[in-house]
Amino acid sequence: MDRAALLALSRLCALWAALLALFPSGAQGNWMWLGIASFGVPEKLGCANLPLNSRQKELCKRKPYLLPSIREGARLGIQECRSQFRHERWNCQVAAAAPAGTSPLFGYELSSGTKETAFIYAVMAAGLVHSVTRSCSAGNMTECSCDTTLQNGGSASEGWHWGGCSDDVQYGMWFSRKFLDVPIRNSTEKENKVLLTMNLHNNEAGRQAVAKLMSVDCRCHGVSGSCAVKTCWKTMSSFEKIGHLLKDKYENSIQVSDKIKRKMRRREKDQRKVPIRKDDLLYINKSPNYCVEDKKLGIPGTQGRECNRTSEGADGCNLLCCGRGYNTHVVRHVERCECKFIWCCYVRCRRCESMTDVHTCK
Repeated sequence: MDRAALLALSRLCALWAALLALFPSGAQGNWMWLGIASFGVPEKLGCANLPLNSRQKELCKRKPYLLPSIREGARLGIQECRSQFRHERWNCQVAAAAPAGTSPLFGYELSSGTKETAFIYAVMAAGLVHSVTRSCSAGNMTECSCDTTLQNGGSASEGWHWGGCSDDVQYGMWFSRKFLDVPIRNSTEKENKVLLTMNLHNNEAGRQAVAKLMSVDCRCHGVSGSCAVKTCWKTMSSFEKIGHLLKDKYENSIQVSDKIKRKMRRREKDQRKVPIRKDDLLYINKSPNYCVEDKKLGIPGTQGRECNRTSEGADGCNLLCCGRGYNTHVVRHVERCECKFIWCCYVRCRRCESMTDVHTCK
């Protein structure tokens, strides 16, 4: 290894060391930081130097080739969370590195037991399933590839059979459980046990969303483009579609009791006979309104957020600004336009200006 490469690696290690100092490996959800790490390649550092808990480090040592998929899963989850909530009071903002050095990536929301906590755990678990499964189908790993259990089946009378490369979502779900789910017996405090049970359920709800949206793709075979026979395989939906399903689950999430006897149950006594499904999102505590800044909880409030004056939805100035009103200022945009190719050999453009009204919450 040459001197420049050694210097680059030492700088990379120093950056990860700084990250680990801010967020100790025992803290909850630290693996999520891999999704926004823009410096270097974590798999070159080795499992011991990554922001993982002891269980995750042990699994990482046994399967180091999965590190790129773990990082991609975290990136997918964070990106989709931001996308789904970008116009709302809580916009899935990730925490900055605080001087106190104790905040996880999503700050207060990761341990608040709210609907937001439920969505974070579900979308991150789903992201890990999606990335690992995609990596298996791409042939990037030796212990998993395509799902071959369906092959040689189908309907000969209808002219189709299973074939191709079906996504092996079962392996992705297995790894997500192994990597993320902390055994409840390891928890001692009562409150932590309730929150942990809730988080485990929401992890599984995220995985179920990936499995539920599996679709069937087919390719036709026949003379002159006819479809006499079709080869079909199962494939995962886009992660955006999975994010939309989880957002719908978030909107219809169920509040459960903060006391556990044998299993989680609905908080409302008259609803307790209604079963809780595996794909429901559960929460314990009601969410704050996110309107006003709360430095203690790391809630930034909505002051200064850009809003849509004509919208009646969550991004509308009335809702997003929580009734405080909004400021309007004019933004001047300058760009090249009406470009033409001049023979020979350059492009001539005009300089166009436009003025746009921008509204921000008071």
